Amino acid sequence: MTAALAPDAAGPPAGPLPGGRPSPSPRAAIEPDGDTPVLDVVVPVFNEERGLGPCVQRLHAHLCEAFPYRFRITIADNASTDRTLSVAQALVSQYDEVSVVHLEQKGRGRALHTVWSTSDAPVLAYMDVDLSTDLNALLPLVAPLISGHSDLAIGSRLSRTSRVVRGAKREIISRCYNVLLRGTLRARFSDAQCGFKAIRADVAARLLPLVQDTAWFFDTELLVLAERSGLRIHEVPVDWVDDPDSRVDVVATAVADLRGVARVGRALATGALPVAQLRAELGRAEIVGSQADAAAGVAPGMTAQMVRFAVIGVISTAAFLGLYSLFRTAMPAQVSNLFALVITAVANTAANRRLTFGIRGKRHATRSQVEGLLVFGLGLVLTSGSLALLDVVSPGAGHVTELVVLVIANAVATLLRFVAYRSWVFHPRRQSA
Repeated sequence: MTAALAPDAAGPPAGPLPGGRPSPSPRAAIEPDGDTPVLDVVVPVFNEERGLGPCVQRLHAHLCEAFPYRFRITIADNASTDRTLSVAQALVSQYDEVSVVHLEQKGRGRALHTVWSTSDAPVLAYMDVDLSTDLNALLPLVAPLISGHSDLAIGSRLSRTSRVVRGAKREIISRCYNVLLRGTLRARFSDAQCGFKAIRADVAARLLPLVQDTAWFFDTELLVLAERSGLRIHEVPVDWVDDPDSRVDVVATAVADLRGVARVGRALATGALPVAQLRAELGRAEIVGSQADAAAGVAPGMTAQMVRFAVIGVISTAAFLGLYSLFRTAMPAQVSNLFALVITAVANTAANRRLTFGIRGKRHATRSQVEGLLVFGLGLVLTSGSLALLDVVSPGAGHVTELVVLVIANAVATLLRFVAYRSWVFHPRRQSA
């Protein structure tokens, strides 16, 4: 059986939001039919024979007390090698609202994809088995999806009103990861990896076939795709307590996430992800030209931009080294570095403005040069600091050694400069303001 879901609300699309962004078309509220669960909460597990029982018992009790509609709890067993499956089957016998799905391969993304793709519930959610997130946030998470206000909902540990208890290492990694997503994929959601999310089933049916990751990056890929498709993502501040017994391999997960960021960024830049088609299918108005870039928060063609930026960077570095060597014949190292950097900074900013980011005309040109000099100030700090450190470590080092140190420092400064150019100096929204 399937839940009674009304079609999308009829009528003209909603008007534009401030800043030229189109407001999402409203969706119909979900109407429970009395038989089919309105909510299906998935709990992915791997070797959790000890923690699974208390988790499901606590979750079941909370839903019975706080959730006003029929619900289901689905245990997704990711190829466990201990007694997890037996514990899950015992819970199925104990509670009518509990079911279990056994998978032969590991992967949180694979588990969610499998269960969400076959569930008959109109609202799909998941949470980690350790229940690090306070369950009182569950109803606020799914209510906007039931009412038709939003398409997806995520718990956020990074909201100013969230209460979070976790170690400094995890806190720093989480914040750095979300800054990375904002700088590379122009993500506007605040917390990609909190294990507390929900999605409407009709939206999931459109997005899931395009999500490739089967592990921890699944969440991020789904959210980026949803955001680029014009869907509304509702964020709920959560109270969250870190599980000291967490078995997540932080380093391996971070490396996999970086690969996922690169893959999704490449797919968006090359058009491999059919964002325009999704917007049309999901009833989100399509925007063209510079307005589309501003609305999506992304400058077009990141791959092409990186190539052009790299070429200009190589030319700028060669010019910088030539000028530095010329000035070095008559000036001290730090003065030569300053003059060479300022000259190449002006030329580099002008070239990237025109060739890399496709901005023509005199509008904001002066502002771009001033901001470009500020960005190059970071390069000055890195290169001057490298020369000063070289003088401390190896006093009287030769000219060739100086050049090698400067090349390395310039490479780091160039990477940071590209991020600053793309996310600040030449950001589409700022240029069109």
